[in-house]
Amino acid sequence: MTEIQEDKTPSRVRNRRVHMANERTFLAWIRTSIGIMAFGFVVEKFALFVKQLSYFIVSSGLPGQQKNLRPLTEAVPLSGGYSSVFGIVLIGLGTLMGVLAFMRYKIVERQIDEDAYRPSVILNLMLAISVFSIGVFLVIYLVHSI
Repeated sequence: MTEIQEDKTPSRVRNRRVHMANERTFLAWIRTSIGIMAFGFVVEKFALFVKQLSYFIVSSGLPGQQKNLRPLTEAVPLSGGYSSVFGIVLIGLGTLMGVLAFMRYKIVERQIDEDAYRPSVILNLMLAISVFSIGVFLVIYLVHSI
């Protein structure tokens, strides 16, 4: 009778490729969340720039007219649109996605070690809904601004 040798290697070493794939997936989610936060920051700051520029143009009058020109440092932002709120929501969404990505990374890491991987759709669903919502909002915003 032959003895069956048990593999004494730790599961982390046996599954290192799977763990590295899990880490790459986590890093991709982090890059996505950073991208969403950066886009939110740009939307917010661009809205502020447009408000100040419009105030400057309104206060300076038409070309050829003598008006008291005010520097941009004195510009008071006009009543806000949806851009500021949208930018803040995007930053929050990116932050939430980063936290959920880390939680998912740790769950999958444990599942790999236990050899009991179960896929989850929450991050995929959240990203798809986010992209869809952003697209719909941008279309509505652009149609409204025409």
